[in-house]
Amino acid sequence: MQTTTAQDPARDVQAGRPIDLPHETLLWAYRIMYLSRKMDDKEIQLRNQSQIHFQISGAGHEAILTAAGRHLRAGYDWFFPYYRDRALCLALGVTPYEMFLQAAGAADDPASRGRQMPSHWGHRDLHIVSQGSPTGSQCLHAVGCAEAGLLRGRLPGLADREAGRRDDEVSYVSLGDGTTSEGEFWESLNTACNLRLPVVYLVEDNGWAISVPVEVQTAGGSISALLRSFPGLLLVSADGTDYLDSDRAMREALAYARARKGPALVHAQVIRPYSHSLSDDERLYKTEAERDAERRRDPLARMAALLLSRGAATEESLDVLRASVAREVDDAAKRAIAAAKPAPETAALWVFSPDVDPSSDAFDTPARPEGRPDTMVAAINRTLKDEMARDPRIVVFGQDVADCSRERSLDEVQGKGGVFKVTHGLQRQFGSDRVFNTPLAEANIVGRAVGMAVRGLKPVVEIQFFDYIWPAMQQLRNEASMLRYRSGNAWSCPMVVRVPIGGYLRGGAPYHSQSGVSIFAHCPGIRLVFPSNAADAAGLLRTAIRCDDPVMFLEHKHLYRQTYNKGEYPGPDCTIPFGRAAVRREGRDVVIVTWGALVQRSILAAQQAEKEGLSVAVLDLRTLAPCDWDAIGAWVARTSRVIVAHEDQLTCGFGAEIAARIAQEHFHDLDAPVRRVAALDTPVAYSPILEEAILPGPAGLLQAIRETAEY
Repeated sequence: MQTTTAQDPARDVQAGRPIDLPHETLLWAYRIMYLSRKMDDKEIQLRNQSQIHFQISGAGHEAILTAAGRHLRAGYDWFFPYYRDRALCLALGVTPYEMFLQAAGAADDPASRGRQMPSHWGHRDLHIVSQGSPTGSQCLHAVGCAEAGLLRGRLPGLADREAGRRDDEVSYVSLGDGTTSEGEFWESLNTACNLRLPVVYLVEDNGWAISVPVEVQTAGGSISALLRSFPGLLLVSADGTDYLDSDRAMREALAYARARKGPALVHAQVIRPYSHSLSDDERLYKTEAERDAERRRDPLARMAALLLSRGAATEESLDVLRASVAREVDDAAKRAIAAAKPAPETAALWVFSPDVDPSSDAFDTPARPEGRPDTMVAAINRTLKDEMARDPRIVVFGQDVADCSRERSLDEVQGKGGVFKVTHGLQRQFGSDRVFNTPLAEANIVGRAVGMAVRGLKPVVEIQFFDYIWPAMQQLRNEASMLRYRSGNAWSCPMVVRVPIGGYLRGGAPYHSQSGVSIFAHCPGIRLVFPSNAADAAGLLRTAIRCDDPVMFLEHKHLYRQTYNKGEYPGPDCTIPFGRAAVRREGRDVVIVTWGALVQRSILAAQQAEKEGLSVAVLDLRTLAPCDWDAIGAWVARTSRVIVAHEDQLTCGFGAEIAARIAQEHFHDLDAPVRRVAALDTPVAYSPILEEAILPGPAGLLQAIRETAEY
């Protein structure tokens, strides 16, 4: 993996010489700029008439964005814009009608099919990747996308590795000056510079993050001044209200990135003559003098003056152009407002893939056991090796997952392969392009995976401990889980996030014992898998990798090397459908519904209860999203007495959802209240005595069995 060195400082280009542009180019640019402004004005009118429901404008940013659109290539480069980028998208080929369809929430809106708010751009054919509302998270997607473009040219065995890839393509990402405070922006720059990725950043600095001025937002008041030490980063400053200077800046930045010299960042000074959005009133925090100064720098007025001074237009010809734009805007808006809206019955479409159903019989392939019983770690490792051999698109990365980042040392060391050795040997077998370490930054791992998945790779990433997944929550909850839905199925990011989870470690303490599964059950669009034994881990992981959705694959650390859950490897083709619970023990009197580490503890409690004359079944759910509600219902009907056991805290654990569903749908079958056995509502303590008191165990389960049976 190529990286930069400390002796490779950023280049700072303050001002090159603008080139003379043909009159027709300048007129094209002015029309795009004026069209963008008139569309903003029209949307403001429509919002005030309650014909659309939200508006945020790109006013004041038009010159730099139109210049960017002139030098970027639609359907060739890759785009991760933000909500001010209307002029860019118009220049790339998004039509006013398509933009108004999104504002109207129309069914035929190509960006989202009525699912995402206006000015959140997306267009499959043009390579404009669907935009979320969180600011800054798109930076990591652009990095992953650029990384995938390079990898697709190097990975062996990819039959289509040249498809959709160009040797001089770039990933464009834009953001406002306020967003440069987000950690994901800095994480993305670190990786873009370290790997010399062809990413072009455009910072559209209008001086305000809603009401927060830039000197409060950024140390020293200039983001480009802070970035001068980043290795290999070309910094280009521009007056983003001056079209010629904007054109120069974008030309220089793109030439640098297309030549594969590294990433470039254009810092464009623009204005924001309108409030942040129609939900904001800038008069509450901007003085009239500040607003007047912005008006004097309006890029439309400056561009019109340039056209007149160069003889490219007359006042009369500009009036004709403006009238033509006004007619186009009015017609597009009228048609879009009248367009059909989404049918209510389509509301749940595209949360998950409509094409690949991992709970279907297609994934019910028989096991062909081979070899001696082995641990869950061995089963997962072997499954990864088999799947990587089968599918050259798979890339594995995360903290410490490689054997050794310094390839020259591989012959001298045993290799790390993960803190639990789950990925040991993968780098040696498949190479450093497919198995590699990342910075210690969880959002970086997941965000890059989203960008790679958009480009058709299949990331299988590792978050080292569930306890540290929270910096990636933005990427998981707002990006990976949402991308398909918010784009109306135009974009998706199938990927697997492997996560060691859970306690029972004797010394795990509060930050190596967490088990907050229910939190991710609140993320529609993510599959949740939680195997309890080696054979299931192999079959379920294979399904997760072949699934077309983001999957969180939860691996209980305590179960990695137990003897009781060893199993024969089920073969390289065995897949287990999601949403199919497994009966681990038959019983007549009570059923325990459980998963993960509580499966074995439930079996032990059931065995003890049998000595007291109680017949207890144990149902292992194996996956929580989807959950096997049919199996739960069937066992409620058979036993009429239910215990739900899980390692997560009692309050708001996933067991609460199971208990509620049973009460709602199977109340008539119950002979006793549904009882939950779970951890105390406290962190897991370091002391083994306290840990045993906090986490559920066989003794507590046995007591719950007795009380439920006696009710």
